[in-house]
Amino acid sequence: MVDDGGALRRARDFHVSSRRSFLMGSAAAAALGTDLVATRIIQNQRQQNRILPLDDERARRRFPRDRWVLFPGYKTSWEEGLWILDSLRPALSRRGQMAAMGYSNRGLDINAIVANFRLERLYFYGHSFGGMVAVEVAARLRDRGIPVELVVLDSSPSSRFDVRDQRMFNGVVRLYDAGLSVPISLRGTYELGERIAHKNERTWTQVMQQSLEQLSPLAPSSRLVQSESSYIYHFDVSRFRLSLGDTRIVFAGNPDDEVVDYSTAPAGWARALPDNVVATDYVTAGALPAHASPQWNADIYAPILTAVQREYLPVAGGGTRKTAF
Repeated sequence: MVDDGGALRRARDFHVSSRRSFLMGSAAAAALGTDLVATRIIQNQRQQNRILPLDDERARRRFPRDRWVLFPGYKTSWEEGLWILDSLRPALSRRGQMAAMGYSNRGLDINAIVANFRLERLYFYGHSFGGMVAVEVAARLRDRGIPVELVVLDSSPSSRFDVRDQRMFNGVVRLYDAGLSVPISLRGTYELGERIAHKNERTWTQVMQQSLEQLSPLAPSSRLVQSESSYIYHFDVSRFRLSLGDTRIVFAGNPDDEVVDYSTAPAGWARALPDNVVATDYVTAGALPAHASPQWNADIYAPILTAVQREYLPVAGGGTRKTAF
């Protein structure tokens, strides 16, 4: 005897299950498609170097031709660069508008970075490795008749020998200089290993989150990271000794820094650029992590930047700065 009722129930259940699976599959496909489109848009947007403004209406009114530009550190994304800049906003906005340089995912290209600047009164903030880039860009801009008045170096190495962990150069630079890229899977392993090696600066949750973030479409590409490593490895600050004119350079660092050697980095800058380095005694004591971390320690960095601006970028009468070209 045929159980017509059971067959009908099974057919109905199959139809409901199939419909549910279809809808779930369609939703997943739509989400994946949307993610792929968003990723493609992000990747296309980041093929070029771009100056990323941080809007501040009051600073724009007071300083229409004055600008602070942040040069982000090693493996710092566009988003984190703006985050760092925003943490410094209360101090930096007292002397100018603000922007961060977004490096191209095609790789670090100083010529392309220089091409983004026009005639303004410029002040540079070099975040870690970004200090190297800031100094070279300042030298290149002066050749074009665009002087940079001040460069602040935040725990910036003056050469690869100031980097405490030389293992970061092993393989990565050699592969890049040979025209080879690090596969993204190997990069994920590298990112995780690097953060575990510096475990004292992060919780295990932060280690995993930051490693995964480096694999997101928002993160710098492997090619950019390799080119940054190569840039640090080959950087020769002595090339700019006669190219910076009267640009003043201030170094701030932390004796507890485990990334860049605080005992050698400021001395290296002062020795190579004696006519430009005007101060190396600003200390970010108490900052955690100790290396170039204004986004976590704004209350420590803001007074230092306020003092630097008061000393080297005074505003006559405390009013609106007048620009003249």
